[in-house]
Amino acid sequence: MKSYSPLVLLTGVLLTGVALAQTPSPLTLTLAQALVRAVTVDGKATEQLSPDPKNVRPGDVLSQLVTARNSSSKALTNVTVRLPVPKGTTYLKPETALNTAASGAKAEYSIDGGKTYAVAPLKKTITVTENGKSVKKEVEVKPSEYTNVRWTLSQINAGKDLKVGFRVQVN
Repeated sequence: MKSYSPLVLLTGVLLTGVALAQTPSPLTLTLAQALVRAVTVDGKATEQLSPDPKNVRPGDVLSQLVTARNSSSKALTNVTVRLPVPKGTTYLKPETALNTAASGAKAEYSIDGGKTYAVAPLKKTITVTENGKSVKKEVEVKPSEYTNVRWTLSQINAGKDLKVGFRVQVN
């Protein structure tokens, strides 16, 4: 079974972060990655997050978490945070440990590498053959087809931070 370094998986994400870091801004974005493991504690099934895993294998689940911090003395409004699904992984679901709805974060998803975004469930038009004729049908996109996630944060108060994220599975 092949193992991967999470650094290889995050190359595109880190390059995006470097580009953002060159622009003076009161907003700081920090990406954290953790390996998600199912464990039993006192007879109860729970999850254990291992930050910054050194190696991951196909089938491993990773938590991708972005912290958006406002270092200014004024609230920031309508902040956009974009995060690609790392190469070599498949999008699974939003990070459920976060209450993004309560924080005013609205998630949108892309299936075309971040060119367009829409609220889930996404739809696409496909052509199928029925009774010998080509017919166009609208179908729901599976989350595993998502390539990017974009959040709009309605407000980040001065000196505060908000967290957004999702889980992926290593291919």
